[in-house]
Amino acid sequence: MVTIVVATTSDPASINPAYALLAMPGWLPVPAPSLLQQGIKSFANKNVRFLQHDKGIVEEDDLDRRWEEATGEAVDEVIFFSKHTAVSNRPALTVHPIGVPHLREGDVPPQGGRPGWAAPPDPRIGPWLRLLKKLAQSHNLVPEFEITLEGTHHGPITTKPTMFLEIGSTDEYWKRQDAAKVIALVSLGRTWARRWCCSRKLGQGG
Repeated sequence: MVTIVVATTSDPASINPAYALLAMPGWLPVPAPSLLQQGIKSFANKNVRFLQHDKGIVEEDDLDRRWEEATGEAVDEVIFFSKHTAVSNRPALTVHPIGVPHLREGDVPPQGGRPGWAAPPDPRIGPWLRLLKKLAQSHNLVPEFEITLEGTHHGPITTKPTMFLEIGSTDEYWKRQDAAKVIALVSLGRTWARRWCCSRKLGQGG
């Protein structure tokens, strides 16, 4: 079973965490010709698969199914990197499930998905929200950044447990490299994040 992490080059709050993620050791290109023909690049690191495309983050539906068909690997969960917007423009790091279950048949979803649909919430949303807060604090992003759990409100369509990790809420913060690094570390989970942070500290100390 693999975890899919998805980012788009069209969004700095998506691609910057992706670059931070790919800068960590262990990543190798993965041959997936059918996806590459559709403009989707792929990389692997242990049980994590990273997919990069150039469209809006909510525009590429069924990436979990498409990966399984292209590689034969079973997908356990899907994680998306994206920007967050808010009327307050307050800097924020957010986690949330996806879907538009409130829309009725015939409604047009404004940000992807299908009326009445919702992806299964990733069971790691709670633990990762706590991890996000700890990592944000250790990188001195709190109290400048608010750490929040959002409600579900958009696509893209998936069938596996899914969550979004987002940086908000304006262009200034979407481009913050320290926020991007925190999002990348969260996507690797507690064990990897701890190991990477510790190795960095040891390297700096030497």
